[in-house]
Amino acid sequence: MTTSENHLSKFINSSLWILFLANISYLIVKSNEIDWSISGIFRVNSFTILIWTVVSFFSALINSYSQTYLQGFKFHARFTRLTLGFTISVMLFVASDNIGLFILCWFAMGYFMAKLIGADKDWAEAQEASKFSFRYFGLGTLFLALGILILAYNCRCFSLSEITAGLGTLSSRILLVSACLIILAAIIQSAIYPFHRWLLSAMTAPTPASALMHAGFVNAAGILLTLFSTLFFATGTLTILFVIGGITAIIAQFTKLLQVTVKQKLACSTIAQMGFMIMQCGLGFFNAAVVHLILHGFYKAYLFLSSGENIEASAPEKPAFLHIKPLQAIAVVVMGLLGALLFAALTGKGTSVNSSIFLTLIVAITVGQATYNIVKQKTMKAFQKLFLPIVLFFSGIVSYALIYNGVTKVMKGMPNVEVPSSLSFLQISFGVAFLLCFFIMKLGVYRKVPFVYVMLLNVSQPFKKTILMFNKKSI
Repeated sequence: MTTSENHLSKFINSSLWILFLANISYLIVKSNEIDWSISGIFRVNSFTILIWTVVSFFSALINSYSQTYLQGFKFHARFTRLTLGFTISVMLFVASDNIGLFILCWFAMGYFMAKLIGADKDWAEAQEASKFSFRYFGLGTLFLALGILILAYNCRCFSLSEITAGLGTLSSRILLVSACLIILAAIIQSAIYPFHRWLLSAMTAPTPASALMHAGFVNAAGILLTLFSTLFFATGTLTILFVIGGITAIIAQFTKLLQVTVKQKLACSTIAQMGFMIMQCGLGFFNAAVVHLILHGFYKAYLFLSSGENIEASAPEKPAFLHIKPLQAIAVVVMGLLGALLFAALTGKGTSVNSSIFLTLIVAITVGQATYNIVKQKTMKAFQKLFLPIVLFFSGIVSYALIYNGVTKVMKGMPNVEVPSSLSFLQISFGVAFLLCFFIMKLGVYRKVPFVYVMLLNVSQPFKKTILMFNKKSI
């Protein structure tokens, strides 16, 4: 990288940090007073500033990391420019009210991300991954454009706010077709099954680009669904979101266990988490989905940026078989229940017989999983295994509840942010399935059924031209 390019990269990085500080300061000071509209082109509210804050933080953090990580990389300056372009496109997307600008920004996000996946122009597999991903992103943009243009044509208006206000004047058939098209656009970008393969193939991206992809790109589907929440309630398509999200979450959790590389494990983990996010939208809790995408962004950015530390240059170890003792099993169940009760007490979710019970169920499973990871450690003493889960989960759940309540407050001016529904047979069935799958994973039962094992292994493979064998050259 030349001296001028180096100065430009540092200037962009500093500008992103200044942008983040400006966003978070304004959000804190003016969170209840933000409501701008500019001639049907832009609309900015507290939710917009919240997403701007998150996106600018991740972009600044990843750019700072890349200053050292990509030092000497031939295409470092290109990476920095693409990151800036992606950041601007996301920020404009969230603030767009004009449908043309909205669709253009969605397309731009996919374009810049595809270019980041293929940041190394000299690497054939990276270029194949870039083209493969861009085909998915282009298809998603097509679906989104069709869905929005159908609404705009029948409403005779060209701003999202006017379209949302005029949904009641449209026929149920038009609304349903539009809702399904927008859902397709969202699940493609979030790598929901069966559109997941682009994410598994995108591991050719530089690690900072992967961090940005998993922290700020796939999550954009949650923003899209939140902006069109009124449409999904009007068409009753929340059930579709719940089902496809739930199926994806279950399958991806299993496929994660079969991966042998760090990045592929993280990719499957992201697919599962996006499934959970789509599920939360399907339950009528778009605020929970936004919290999920924010926290997932922090978690996954950290995991990718620290992935090098997890690669051990040692011989593969024989996988450990699960031998959970009765007291350990009791500890997992008790801590899971206590975690769910604490979350319910702090947020009020799960205290009524409705879809909010699933939010507490997810908390219970998460706490139970984390408890198991602690109690199975052989290097810890008994008192550490007893007190560490209590301290960690109390502080963790309190923090999560505070963030949940804070995001809900920021989004209170938006329609249908939190609308729990009555429990249905389908929701109860999925709840039971989640619990069964959790124990099946922990017990490793799926490994004893060859058909299931091979099916999961096949479905989690990347596109063949992106696995270091392009033109019959492999390493």
